[in-house]
Amino acid sequence: MKAIINAKLIVDDRIVEGQYLLFDKTITAVTNEPLPENIEIIDVKGAYVSPGFIDIHIHGSGGADVMDATPEALQTISDTVLQTGTTAYLATTMTMSEEAIGNALQNVKAAVGRIDGARILGVHLEGPFLNPEKHGAQDQRYIKEPDLALIEPYIEQVRMITIAPEMPGAENFIRYLSKNHPHIVLSIGHSDASFEQSKESFDWGVSHATHLFNAMNPYHHRKPGIVGAVFDSDVTCDIIADLVHTHPSVLKLVHRLKGDKLMLITDAMRAGCMKNGHYDLGGRKVIVSEGKALLEDGILAGSVLKMNEALRNMTKVSDMTRIEAVNAVTKVPARKLGVPMGELKAGYDADIVIFDEDFSIITTIVNGDIKYRG
Repeated sequence: MKAIINAKLIVDDRIVEGQYLLFDKTITAVTNEPLPENIEIIDVKGAYVSPGFIDIHIHGSGGADVMDATPEALQTISDTVLQTGTTAYLATTMTMSEEAIGNALQNVKAAVGRIDGARILGVHLEGPFLNPEKHGAQDQRYIKEPDLALIEPYIEQVRMITIAPEMPGAENFIRYLSKNHPHIVLSIGHSDASFEQSKESFDWGVSHATHLFNAMNPYHHRKPGIVGAVFDSDVTCDIIADLVHTHPSVLKLVHRLKGDKLMLITDAMRAGCMKNGHYDLGGRKVIVSEGKALLEDGILAGSVLKMNEALRNMTKVSDMTRIEAVNAVTKVPARKLGVPMGELKAGYDADIVIFDEDFSIITTIVNGDIKYRG
């Protein structure tokens, strides 16, 4: 048993001082009762303590990528993201050949529960069921119509699918998964759907939007498109708060309009937590420089954003409070995925992050064990 003392605990949408956090593999209590005997004391000297961060959209980090389809790659990602406060994530795929996607899915299926460090909660299938007109950094040669056969062997591991609902076969695919596999979050993205098509897809079962504004039609006052539909509904959405993918004023607007329906993601690729240089994403060459990851033709290719930087950025450029920022990477994604984490409450997983005023990570704890010290 361990206890974190002298902390600013983020609990129930408030900052609690004068109490301590008691935990083992799960959270036991937030309390001010006398400390039990014979427990390990962690004195954080006034630092903030929150649930561990959850990244629902990350392709890679530390030089490794989910599409490498090796246990070593997943282990590298899980080890590396600890320094950003991330304790759990969805291993996110790319639009590549069916064989490459199948290999990546099989690798995640075999690795879940066996990887140390940040935990893999499942797969976010970003493609290949996209609109080729909005492929972004995805390789449009491999974009195809929705096909259950591609994911059926891994249906329990798939937790999110980004899909363009206006494409042929998408409606039946969405309706089927929504009815028969409700554990899968269906997300509109890499899409050119109109406002009306987007709203209709929400009725079919789409309940989220992937990296809002990016790889989708722009908001227009006569054609509000996907963004307008998201603003006009209670679906959740996520955004890349790296100040590259979206302008600070847009981040401020999205927070104001979506509130507790907003999540922060990194969309990080293998160059995450690495130096500038040449990398690849989905088999395509990427040049990383000055905080940007670009294909050779100048298209944004994921990001090199760290999760704690996303929180820092949002609290600086928008009206998002520290508690709201933490919720956007803990409680909100955890509830969306239906997992027992993301809150410092009794019975929840003891995935915990300790950070300072500027969101610099001091300590990261996974399943009750210290995995990273800054």
